[in-house]
Amino acid sequence: MNDETSRRVRDEFTRQAGQMAAAPAFRAQPVLERFIRAVGDSTSDRVLDVACGPGIVAEAIAPHVGQVVGIDATPEMIRLARERFGKAGLTNGRFELGSAEQLPFGNASFDQVVTRLSFHHLQEVPMALREMRRLLRPGGRLTVADIISVEEGEQAALHNALEQLRDPSHVRFFSQSGLLRLIQDAGFSVLHQNSWTQERSFDEWAAIVADPARTQPLESVMRALARAGQACGISLHDDSGKLVFVHTWLMVIADSGWKDPTANEDP
Repeated sequence: MNDETSRRVRDEFTRQAGQMAAAPAFRAQPVLERFIRAVGDSTSDRVLDVACGPGIVAEAIAPHVGQVVGIDATPEMIRLARERFGKAGLTNGRFELGSAEQLPFGNASFDQVVTRLSFHHLQEVPMALREMRRLLRPGGRLTVADIISVEEGEQAALHNALEQLRDPSHVRFFSQSGLLRLIQDAGFSVLHQNSWTQERSFDEWAAIVADPARTQPLESVMRALARAGQACGISLHDDSGKLVFVHTWLMVIADSGWKDPTANEDP
């Protein structure tokens, strides 16, 4: 990511930080419970939350792990994550500034890595995945959850275009097959995957970016698309005057693929 892109992303997420921390879509309990089940009761594990944002996932999993370390490229997100842990009385969390593509930690220094809603903002997802794998210990686990696009190319392109008009830090949503391929190409072995849908309204989706100069024209475009029967890969439609659509999520749990060289030695 070049300096100009990095600055644009930091500026955008600095603006969005407060709204993201409060948005129902980010605090949805069913999603957080999926992360809790994924990490398990691992009270000795050291877990890294990549692109931790305001610390919502980190707070949810903290009671179930030994330590959670959050990293994010936006100072305001780090401030909010620390504030969240302080208010919750959690003492096993640490938050640092850093890039997902260049994680500032040593090899094999974590038992698990989690990340939510990060890949669609990254310019170099393969690099980020290699970094996540590098710092996992043998047998370590990665849990990824993100919104995905449909497999059909034109509909996926339209879905991503709408997201980019709303939020210039958006790069791309991957299809399910595309995201799985990226994870496997990085050397991970997929253990489990599941998907689910989340209903969204235009109003709450637009409120997160809090920029009427973008979202008001975008609403006009999306209403015209809905009237024309163009679902944009997200079941976009007008429900009695309310513009609504559906996001599909995918969670993937994968093994690092690293093997302990002493695991098969005779005692």
